[in-house]
Amino acid sequence: METKLPKGRETSQDHNGAGVSTEKLSRRKFLSYGIGGIATAIFAALAYPLAGYAVSPALRKQEEHWIAIGSIKDFKPGNPKKVDFSFRKHDGWTLVNQKSNVWVVAKGEGEFNIFSPKCTHLGCAYHWDDNQKKFMCPCHGGVFDITGKVLAGPPPRPLEKVSYRVQDGKLTVKGV
Repeated sequence: METKLPKGRETSQDHNGAGVSTEKLSRRKFLSYGIGGIATAIFAALAYPLAGYAVSPALRKQEEHWIAIGSIKDFKPGNPKKVDFSFRKHDGWTLVNQKSNVWVVAKGEGEFNIFSPKCTHLGCAYHWDDNQKKFMCPCHGGVFDITGKVLAGPPPRPLEKVSYRVQDGKLTVKGV
């Protein structure tokens, strides 16, 4: 028994002898598939380099910046010293000059505590009170001891330490 198929369809036999219907591809569909494929290829060819250009700064390996802040002889044990410095940093595609500072506390022979200049509560600048021998944050009353431990106020954690190393008698800190 033979079944009638709609116009434009044909039957063929597969390798088992069963009838399989195939649809004829019209010229219009062939051209629309071809144009769609070409448009997709063009889009992919343009999108890939553009995406790479936009995302590459975020994926680039960050360089380690070590900044010399002074001779180890400049720092006396138990006497915190604020050290200001400037450095050049890549910011996306530009190179900018930045200024920063750290608090250096000498502990002994080549050993230091170096703290970020920002309070751990809201990032305010704090200072060393020589009379009380404490770091004081004027914003919300944060108080830290000489080791950076919180003594009073709202700061949730101790002062943040900055990585350092000593080379040839010079104290260097990792870019902050």
